[in-house]
Amino acid sequence: MTRLSLLLRSFFALVVLFALLVLPGPVMAAGDPDTGDLPRLFERALSLSRQGDPEAALPLWDEVLELAPRDAAAWSNRGNIRLMLGDPEGAIADQTRSIALAPEDADPHLNRGTAEEALQRWPEAAADYDWILQRDPLDASALYNLGNVRGSEGDWTQAQRLYRQAADARPGFAMARSSDALALYQLEDLAEAERQLRNLIRRYPLFADARAALSALLWRQGSRGEAESHWAAAAGLDPSYRDSAWLAQVRRWPPTPIADLERFLALEVS
Repeated sequence: MTRLSLLLRSFFALVVLFALLVLPGPVMAAGDPDTGDLPRLFERALSLSRQGDPEAALPLWDEVLELAPRDAAAWSNRGNIRLMLGDPEGAIADQTRSIALAPEDADPHLNRGTAEEALQRWPEAAADYDWILQRDPLDASALYNLGNVRGSEGDWTQAQRLYRQAADARPGFAMARSSDALALYQLEDLAEAERQLRNLIRRYPLFADARAALSALLWRQGSRGEAESHWAAAAGLDPSYRDSAWLAQVRRWPPTPIADLERFLALEVS
């Protein structure tokens, strides 16, 4: 598997929250063949998708769409799988088809925005998230994803505001709260960033993102011993945090925390 495909899989898992929960079952439209195989195929495809097995899920979604070509949920779910397999253009095409069939559904817009982000098409992704937020200003997933877009564009003030709104809209949205703290870190509000990260760790002791971020921040402030303690926990929970490319392209950390963590790790191994 190529590096791009691996990054896209990780990107998909982190950014599209609940993307595979688009409608609970197939919707038959006038003119679709009447077959008892459709519900079984749909549920099997959905199960494999949720299990993270896109290679096995894709042919089943193809079969579902042969039987029910007007099923908006099937188009959207297949689009998610195509993104996982490293085909963002195909994912966008499937999500666009889903939108045409179900123009008032938010999920295909959210999922299309994710595929557009994978191609760094920031204005197009922002337009899809804005479409959702115009109808539901408290949609936490759209707020969070739009925050990622603004951060990728370098507007960390706006990104921080959106992350905060996403975290407030969905209590327990730990990644949004961590991203809020990281954006504050980027904006040099280190005291508030530290406070939020410590609160996250108290609430979620096994949350690697907050521990890795706090490691970088504490090292910057000169608290090397405590930084190493948090880093030992973070690295044990998820080794991806050693990868600067993953942090920037998948997890979407701001540049200052990434640079500080790189310096911490360079000192650690020197």
